[in-house]
Amino acid sequence: MDKTLVVVTGPTASGKTSLAIDLAIELGCDVISADSRQIYKGIPIGTAAPTREELARVRHHFIAALPLDAYYSAACYERDALDEVGRQFSHGDYAVVCGGSMMYIDALTDGIDELPTISEQVRTKVKDLYNQHGIDGLNAYLEILDPEYYAQVDKANYKRVAHAIEISLEAGVPYSTLRAGRRSQRPFRIIKVAIDLERERLFDRINRRVDLMMEQGLEQEARDMLPLRHLNALNTVGYKEMFAYFDGEMTRDTAIARIAKNTRVYAKKQLTWLARPSVRPTTFVKPETALSEILTLL
Repeated sequence: MDKTLVVVTGPTASGKTSLAIDLAIELGCDVISADSRQIYKGIPIGTAAPTREELARVRHHFIAALPLDAYYSAACYERDALDEVGRQFSHGDYAVVCGGSMMYIDALTDGIDELPTISEQVRTKVKDLYNQHGIDGLNAYLEILDPEYYAQVDKANYKRVAHAIEISLEAGVPYSTLRAGRRSQRPFRIIKVAIDLERERLFDRINRRVDLMMEQGLEQEARDMLPLRHLNALNTVGYKEMFAYFDGEMTRDTAIARIAKNTRVYAKKQLTWLARPSVRPTTFVKPETALSEILTLL
């Protein structure tokens, strides 16, 4: 294979964006984002989207590309990202992907099971069920629709429970029967690298990033989003805590501390994902020598 896709990943706040830009400049290609929140317009601060200066250095794809109410999934990303990778390969030997959204990266590198597109009718039905009966109601319904997946799902994870119900209803068969788990073959070489930071150093970077977000105007950005708070794109760390502060459920200082804490929890989940046994291994690189280490792999 004479074409190579380099996936730059790692936990949030580890320095992926800067590394990917430097690498793309070195290889003469663009950066393809794999971030499930940065793809939406209007929320650059809370999603830590690339700055204007960073976007000016290298062209980025899938940054601020969709309105907040647009439906988008890992399956959509697999299709669109593969198309963009193909365009990159049409005039060069390399493509660089950057992001920490686990399902997006898995979809691009290994493929995703063929699942039906969820209709607005089904999506509304599941949302109404959650609003009326909460997560316990969703779990009870999932147990009826798909006992096998119910036995293994994280029952506190609203997104996963709701997704399984939506798929089961739309397809007319249990979600578990559609999860083939087969890895798709790609007609190019894939090198997946992750930035390796000591836990204490990573958490310090996360804390400082949250402080910077507040200085940049996260509070006002979240206030502007209040009328749209019901959208899935805003069901994420940063906005949820700010909304709780606006509702009087916690103080401003508590909300900021909670953002930092929940971001650290998310980073731990990303690290667990990166460390899992996989047929496509991840190469860990040190921040100080990351660029040179990646270039030796090419």
